[in-house]
Amino acid sequence: MIYCVEDDAGIRNMMVYTLKASGLEAEGLPEGGSLFRALESSDILPQLIMLDIMLPGDDGITILKKLKASERTKNIPVIMATALSGEYDKVSGLDLGADDYLGKPFGMMEMVARVKAVLRRTAPARNNEILTSGPVKMDVSAYKVFVNGEEVTLTRKEFNLLKIFLENPGRAFTRDYLLSVVWGVEFDAETRTVDAHIRSLREKLGPAAAGMIETIRGVGYRMVD
Repeated sequence: MIYCVEDDAGIRNMMVYTLKASGLEAEGLPEGGSLFRALESSDILPQLIMLDIMLPGDDGITILKKLKASERTKNIPVIMATALSGEYDKVSGLDLGADDYLGKPFGMMEMVARVKAVLRRTAPARNNEILTSGPVKMDVSAYKVFVNGEEVTLTRKEFNLLKIFLENPGRAFTRDYLLSVVWGVEFDAETRTVDAHIRSLREKLGPAAAGMIETIRGVGYRMVD
């Protein structure tokens, strides 16, 4: 199920119709209150939430903060919809954990493509892959990370960043590359989102492993082999 949170009834109905025509389940909701009531009333969480920025009552950024602050909903993928000129909103959404954004006005086929891309990226791992480096161990299928045997809780973005590094020890990645792969967007010259998540990842890994993620001046980051 995909929830489409959009206050314009015409746009909302078109989004739901297009997603259903593309073989996906979808439900339209006019504002944040309706979204949270739907989340509370169902035992099954949606696969993804399409979230407009400009909404009556709580705006999209406020709603996103609430979603990410809840243990139950923090891992639901979110695509933000914002005006083409809303760079601040895009940065804020990405920093807070949004998985992608759509600039308004957007085409319905572009929306479907973005939705399917995010669903592919966020689908649960289907193997029992274990990745290790030094004191760090990642159980991909269980979505768990351990440092010296102690479990470390990461956000999905932090988990995916660490997975890239563990899969490619010694390889340097540019900030733009990490932004495009982990967030699924091309965001010109805006790389502080990656830097902020790397800082948070290092802090959570602690002194035993934080130094394994090395900053390459003028390039990006790599995991020390």
